[in-house]
Amino acid sequence: MVRAAVLPAVGSPLEITGIELSEPGPGQVRVRLAAAGVCHSDLSLSNGTMQVPVPAVLGHEGAGTVVSVGEGVTQVAPGDGVVLNWAPSCGTCHHCTIGEVWLCSFALKGAGRIHALAEDGTELHPGLNVAAFAEETVVAANCVLPLPDGVPLTDAALLGCAVLTGYGAVHHSARVREGESVVVFGAGGVGLATLQSARIAGASTVVAVDVSPEKEELARRAGATEYVVASAITPKEIRKLTGGQGADVAVECVGRAETIRAAWESTRRGGRTTVVGIGGKDQQVTFNALELFHWGRTLSGCVYGNSDPARDLPVLAEHIRAGRLDLSALITGRIGLDGIPAAFEAMLAGKGGRALVVF
Repeated sequence: MVRAAVLPAVGSPLEITGIELSEPGPGQVRVRLAAAGVCHSDLSLSNGTMQVPVPAVLGHEGAGTVVSVGEGVTQVAPGDGVVLNWAPSCGTCHHCTIGEVWLCSFALKGAGRIHALAEDGTELHPGLNVAAFAEETVVAANCVLPLPDGVPLTDAALLGCAVLTGYGAVHHSARVREGESVVVFGAGGVGLATLQSARIAGASTVVAVDVSPEKEELARRAGATEYVVASAITPKEIRKLTGGQGADVAVECVGRAETIRAAWESTRRGGRTTVVGIGGKDQQVTFNALELFHWGRTLSGCVYGNSDPARDLPVLAEHIRAGRLDLSALITGRIGLDGIPAAFEAMLAGKGGRALVVF
């Protein structure tokens, strides 16, 4: 038995309880978690914005040490440090064969399997494949990536979602070029990673936008050169900070209709807006046909930072070793499993960056 955070039903409070894991079968790996990040996607799963089979063990951003492996697993061995990959690519679907592994048609197929048993015998699913809100987990072998040298195991949990997403949004989706101006909406875990990534890309002006004035210091440490408290006139403020033109690139990390619209309006004519935030179906964004023609802007969605974890993890590790990427700067709280509900409440209130569950 190991302790885990279980979502019994959509809209229900998390239960911190014991679960029974089986030993890894063929093609599976058992991992003892060192840490797991509390991501807004976990909150979206708990309230039904995103749907997965329940009851489930949540948590998808984690890192740990391999305990044991099943038959046929050769890429990792007991004792190896690993980063969990919640969206593994199948390698054979249409998207994978054309190099868009982040859109793999079968990435979340594993979320429907039986992962563990609750103390009363109830069958539990693995949330977004990896069930990282637990002392240990059993995952498919393609859900683990070897931990690169020189990366602290605990902080490496953030590589599994926040950092890959933020880095990819800048480098793969928006394709920020040196000297361009960037505005980032939302200074939570993903937003802070996006700010660091914009700095790494060589952006000239980096503007952070958030509803909370208290996040300014966090944002500036991550690389923001300017900070704007969100309001109805945010796009006007962004234009004022970018020579009257608007930003070359806007990255929206909130997932609300009004912030997506504000991000769009904050970019210059011909600018690029990348939407990272996951919003609900009720969040409707509207544009008129004339403005689409006149402004010539590009609006694009971004899944997992349009990243290929196997390709991008070594690149991120090199930035970490060189001191360009600071994982610890994203973390504003180190908690236990019992602290996850409070971390959800803090996210809802717009407080802090990333909370990290440390085992």
